[in-house]
Amino acid sequence: MATAGPEIERLIALLAKLPGLGPRSARRSALALLKKREQLLVPLSRAMAEAAERVRTCQVCGSLDTHDPCAICRDETRDPSVLCVVEEVGSVWAMERASAFRGRYHVLGGLLSALDGLGPEALRIGALISRASDGAVREVVLALPATVDGQTTAHYLADRLAGAEAQVTMLARGVPVGGDLDWLDDGTIAQAMRARRPA
Repeated sequence: MATAGPEIERLIALLAKLPGLGPRSARRSALALLKKREQLLVPLSRAMAEAAERVRTCQVCGSLDTHDPCAICRDETRDPSVLCVVEEVGSVWAMERASAFRGRYHVLGGLLSALDGLGPEALRIGALISRASDGAVREVVLALPATVDGQTTAHYLADRLAGAEAQVTMLARGVPVGGDLDWLDDGTIAQAMRARRPA
């Protein structure tokens, strides 16, 4: 038995595809948006349309911004000799919230995963090797999740970066096993950045 028209069902189905939203949460979110059409739904749809049109991937680091290169890559006050490697853009945002890092970033776009069929060619590893080998980078910080895939990726990158002049370090204590940077508090991220160690 249908409970809503096709437009509402489509909205619910799209919302359910978002991380952290299942069918029930998607229904509640859709209802909240529809109840507050002028305060939520209309501004949200405009913001989403504008983001779809203007936001792009930075060709240097892989982050998201309305400019290419992004604001972080263009910031002359940041230290270009230290490169922090993260899985996804959410980890860049988490690091920036913690204000624990003043270098540059490199977003891999995922982690190595045999189960998901993600090999080195699917990630931005070639671009990382090029950036780390250009002579300007003296340290590469591997800020990857403390998961099996994160640690596999970190070890693979440490091996690939062995020929570069840059020292390779990893985040140390503070990041729990199975933890994801985007879910950690600012103090934990700051402590892990300060306590990084050679890979």
